[in-house]
Amino acid sequence: MADTGPLTHFSLRTGDTSIEVSGVTHYFGRSGPTVLDDINLHLETGFYGLLGVNGAGKSTLMRIICTLLEPREGTVKVNGLDTIKDCLAIRGQIGYLPQSFNAWRLYRTEEVLDALARMSGVTDKRLRKARVTQVLEEVGLDQVADRKVKKLSGGMVRRLGVAQALVHDPGVLVVDEPTVGLDPEERIRFRHLMAELGQNRTILCSTHIVSDLGSGCKEIALLDDGKIAFQDSPDTFINQAEGRVFEMLVDLETSIQIEDTYEIVSRETVDDRVNLRLVIDRETPPPEGATLVDSSTLEEAYLAFMGSIGKFEAVRADEAADLQAEQSEKKKGKKRRSKKEAKS
Repeated sequence: MADTGPLTHFSLRTGDTSIEVSGVTHYFGRSGPTVLDDINLHLETGFYGLLGVNGAGKSTLMRIICTLLEPREGTVKVNGLDTIKDCLAIRGQIGYLPQSFNAWRLYRTEEVLDALARMSGVTDKRLRKARVTQVLEEVGLDQVADRKVKKLSGGMVRRLGVAQALVHDPGVLVVDEPTVGLDPEERIRFRHLMAELGQNRTILCSTHIVSDLGSGCKEIALLDDGKIAFQDSPDTFINQAEGRVFEMLVDLETSIQIEDTYEIVSRETVDDRVNLRLVIDRETPPPEGATLVDSSTLEEAYLAFMGSIGKFEAVRADEAADLQAEQSEKKKGKKRRSKKEAKS
């Protein structure tokens, strides 16, 4: 569908967009622990990733950028506007998908998006109808526009969340942990959507799932205990894992011993043997028979980096929580299908 162009007076989608975070420090209470410590980021047009384990401070930073929270120290500017002095103007220029998005379950998908578009300032009925149709198509929900929200899958609800963040045509998009609980296929769909949208917007995606970012990501910032521990391109991030990732093909008994001793990135059963890829500290000798890989993946680089700062256990805890959320969503999907089959 052709681009309808700017829909309201505050749309800056056709101009330069940016997020500028300067010296942001934040803590809760008068003397609570520091959640963010001297954060500095400069983001222009493109898709950017904010990585970090749960509790690293990502959501707090997102809320500050979206004018929902004032930092204790430092400044944030969105499209050159200050988040404290110009918060109302910024809210018209930014789209936000929070970590938890819940729509009105008894209403149809297009009804929900139309109502949220009105709340976002798209008051012209003709333009709003065209925009709702366009955005539902962009996020792949055009075929379920008449379906009630309660009958949507978890992935579809997240896509509806992206749609509500886009419906007023903002130049800046902020998404917080967008794929928790989604299956791999939905995650791939989301990654492709973000890369496409980032061609003419500034998008900041907070996640602890490194595969959410992919090759379309312009730059990665890794937040650890409230501080920026790394900030550069995905290629540079991958290069820092050089000499840390190994591969080996072993029998089942040996694989159990290796998995008890080393951090395993992936395992694949081949006939009666197991192909392992593992991340090893620079000070730790690799197991006998392990071969250094020519190139590592973004996920392996993340594990290598987190291991170097002593955060393997935190990463594994996040992975376990993700698996539990994904299984919970699958159970809900089965219940919905069973009810549908029972009615038919």
